[in-house]
Amino acid sequence: MSPDRDISVFTATLRTAGPEAALAFLNAAVPHRYSAVYRLHGSTLQNVYLHDKQGELRPEFLAIVPFETSFCQFVLRDGAFLTDDSGADSRLDGHPYQGVMVSYHGVPLVGATGELIGTLCHFDVQSHSLPDGEYALLQSAALVLPLFLPSIPAQPVD
Repeated sequence: MSPDRDISVFTATLRTAGPEAALAFLNAAVPHRYSAVYRLHGSTLQNVYLHDKQGELRPEFLAIVPFETSFCQFVLRDGAFLTDDSGADSRLDGHPYQGVMVSYHGVPLVGATGELIGTLCHFDVQSHSLPDGEYALLQSAALVLPLFLPSIPAQPVD
């Protein structure tokens, strides 16, 4: 990973330009179309920030995702969820979005008191791997990002 792809550059971007610019920074070096922050809110995950490489407006189906059909549920359950090709991933057998949302790489966001508040993820409808250095950066970013998110308390899953 190049020197401009480390947590100090992410943090500086976050401090000076805000979460949207920091999310764009994370997305710039990965093949995934989307990078996003989702907040846990009752039985849903609500999109707080979304970066789309194609610069389009957020599709409605990505705004609020039911917890039980999200890939984020596995991040919150297991501490991370990584799949380059959901269609070939047997962990997702029977899942309604298996093979639809094809690549997904996500890590949890933890609030100040240790509670799970959401996820930080890269995803796409095409198969993509996530380089190890970019996964490490995603994990590090997830430790810093909650400090800069709007203070909306997470609501536990119903």
